[in-house]
Amino acid sequence: MSILVAEKISKRYSEKTLFEEISIGINEGEKIGLIGVNGTGKSTFLKIIAGLEPLDAGKIIYGSNMKIGYLAQAPTFEAGITVLEHVFKGDTPEMQLIRRYEEVLQLVDDNPGESKYEKEMISLIHRMDVMAAWSIEAEAKSILTKLGITDFTADVGELSGGQRKRVAMASVLIKPVDLLILDEPTNHIDNETVDWLEKYIANRKGALLMVTHDRYLLDRVATRIIELDDGKLFSYQANYSKYLEMKIERETIEETTERKRQSLIRTELEWIRRGARARTTKQKARIDRFEDLTSEKKRQVDGSIEMQGAFSRLGKKIIEIENVSKSYPCGEIIKDFSYVLLRNDRIGIIGPNGAGKSTLMKIASGKLAPDTGNVAIGETVKIGYFSQENDEMNHELRVIEYIKEQAEVVDTKKGSITASQMLERFLFPPAMQWSLISKLSGGEKRRLYLLRILMGAPNVLMLDEPTNDLDIQTLTILEGYLDDFPGAVVVVSHDRYFLDRVVDSIFSFEGSGVIKEYAGNYTDYSRFVRGQEALAGKDALEKKEVSVEEKENRKQTRTLKFTYKEQREFESIDDVIAELEEKIGITEKMMAESFSDYERLQRLSNEKEELEEKLEHATERWIYLNELHEEIIESKNG
Repeated sequence: MSILVAEKISKRYSEKTLFEEISIGINEGEKIGLIGVNGTGKSTFLKIIAGLEPLDAGKIIYGSNMKIGYLAQAPTFEAGITVLEHVFKGDTPEMQLIRRYEEVLQLVDDNPGESKYEKEMISLIHRMDVMAAWSIEAEAKSILTKLGITDFTADVGELSGGQRKRVAMASVLIKPVDLLILDEPTNHIDNETVDWLEKYIANRKGALLMVTHDRYLLDRVATRIIELDDGKLFSYQANYSKYLEMKIERETIEETTERKRQSLIRTELEWIRRGARARTTKQKARIDRFEDLTSEKKRQVDGSIEMQGAFSRLGKKIIEIENVSKSYPCGEIIKDFSYVLLRNDRIGIIGPNGAGKSTLMKIASGKLAPDTGNVAIGETVKIGYFSQENDEMNHELRVIEYIKEQAEVVDTKKGSITASQMLERFLFPPAMQWSLISKLSGGEKRRLYLLRILMGAPNVLMLDEPTNDLDIQTLTILEGYLDDFPGAVVVVSHDRYFLDRVVDSIFSFEGSGVIKEYAGNYTDYSRFVRGQEALAGKDALEKKEVSVEEKENRKQTRTLKFTYKEQREFESIDDVIAELEEKIGITEKMMAESFSDYERLQRLSNEKEELEEKLEHATERWIYLNELHEEIIESKNG
């Protein structure tokens, strides 16, 4: 069933046409991935579908009472509000009720003994029970925790860009909508969170439209891929892998069609040149046909980024890290770490947000001094450092001025290449080279920033989250470039596909400053970790099975009857289980009421786990005692 239809929609910015007369329908439950080169208008397309950007032409028809949730690539926030206030900012009755509950809870704390607030609090609790608003509250806290946000009362204005993105994501995911629109949802989140997000949106009901560079996410979640290319929209009923096959087929057909068109033009041109008289109707028709063929616009094939860069000679000594440690007020993030970087190293650094991945890169590059230990960098080393945020980019410069600041000409294996030529190879045509950087899209700025680094002729590349805001085509060609790069590569990334494609060893931040090295790419690392977890679970299961077997042996060798203690336990076990279940229910409600007190929430969570363990043990005893009771009866009757 269709929930949205866009008919012949068009959008232009200044003289640039993003897309023209494109149409699409979105069906209930579809999961759509939108891809295309940076600057083609993907984010604008999402905003238009969400109703946040006006159309130049065409129309969009929405289903009756349709609700849309939209996550922007760079979300905006209202100053002075808490994480939870932002998450529950919405127009549903449940959201309004929870928001008022939070306000009154604060008023009760600020005005102890004020009866009117206490009465309203009692009324609100009753209404939240009736409307089942507690479940929304609990889910919000669960999503925030999974996204790495644990301080629910923090001012969103004081959070980092990555933390804000995760809060905005929680705010979108918590609301029931018919169409969820996500613009680069995996930017600024760690690998573990990406894994969770993938499972969450795969299992979520409702339609999904997302822009992402995460190819594993597209492969495992998307049921349809749509591609913006040269102002047109192409749709493929497939995941990412199948899309690649189907795109090759489409382009092969288009190439065949274009060759036929060119052949017809040559035939007609020869006829025109022979000086045929154009007086008869038939001759006039042939001339008209020739004009139609020559005026027909040839579809532009995707621009192809050709990554060539200069390379500086690299000596034997590269980077030697010896017993390095680094601490911040939050604690020690790097502890006694040593490593000697080799010429052909391909290292991927992973770990939770805030673990210290970027700090390690900065220390290794000499940008940041360690608290203890030494870092020695070889004399011939020339580091190309691609930072997570290209804040140093001067947006008032023109594109070509920015590149010429680094180098006007670079020498490559294939000869000298000018700054302008390199820009063309990076999909910046001559007309665009004189545009101000401020006019570029986020992805185009990142691509330009990458080119500037390569123009510096590095022999060691340090890439901090290079996949953020880069389109899939640029990433694919960057991966090919790194295959042939003759120096060391160190990369911090949450992009599982990129890590699998590029690296052959993983440095994992595992807490308390410990960094462990694993051989292989990200998939190899994941398999090893899962294997270790499975092994630990198997050991625990074997111990439990031995314990059960021992109990059976003991039961067979003894006279079938209750001991005095077992008899008393058998008589009270039902009441014990009921009491534990009641306590768990009360604890869950207290957790739901502990919105703004994270320490209390954590304490209650621990208490709930203890109660659940006791309940599990009591249930096991109930099963054992009832089975024994039945056997005693059978033995007496037999």
